[in-house]
Amino acid sequence: MKIARAIGVTLPLLAILAACDRSDPPSDRLERGVEELVAEVESTPAAEATPAGPWAPRNECNDMPGAVDFLASVQAAIDMRDADAFLALAADDVKLDFGGGSGKAELRKRLAADDGAFWDTLAKMLELGCAADNTGGITIPWYFAQEIPVDPYAGAIVTGEDVPIYEGPGSDTETQEQVSWDAVIILPEPGGNEFAPIRWTNPDGGAEVEGYIARDKLRSIIDYRLIASRRNERWRITALLAGD
Repeated sequence: MKIARAIGVTLPLLAILAACDRSDPPSDRLERGVEELVAEVESTPAAEATPAGPWAPRNECNDMPGAVDFLASVQAAIDMRDADAFLALAADDVKLDFGGGSGKAELRKRLAADDGAFWDTLAKMLELGCAADNTGGITIPWYFAQEIPVDPYAGAIVTGEDVPIYEGPGSDTETQEQVSWDAVIILPEPGGNEFAPIRWTNPDGGAEVEGYIARDKLRSIIDYRLIASRRNERWRITALLAGD
């Protein structure tokens, strides 16, 4: 497992944790892993090259006061599936949806639901970069803090480089274009399979292309995001939600 682009380092955190003394309590192993991860971030001369595409993951957060430590702690808690450590990083009133869901007790329930599937969602989210917003806060994924010129309810980000747009709903059909980390509109279609019908506007000339992209290469613009703010000199997760 790689450390997310949000933190800006590629050292495997689980390898650090595995190297810790296994007789230590989990909280001590987690703390030691975070300390070593932060040291690795600070000693890493340069982040890997940004992938091609207008909405590819970027990291704007490492220069924010305390952000490296905070993001390393978030990453460590998620990698260890440590609910207590993760909840310690959340505000008491953390917002979880637009229907009134909030608070640490509710967050704990969601982390435990469906055999912990939410942890996988969070791990994938952290791979999508970190934005420093204009209020001094943190937004993950990076793209969510940007002005993306498509309807966010119908829009999705193509999560990869040179992702093919097929003529039909299958990889055995002709490839029309290849797209790298760009925004597309998902078109309505009854039924559905592993390929979603999309419309993409080619930035070179503005031509519209309709076709199909593998669903596992698409992420809704309004899918889960993490918002964090600095309160009393300490970073806290203030929102962790999807939708709008």
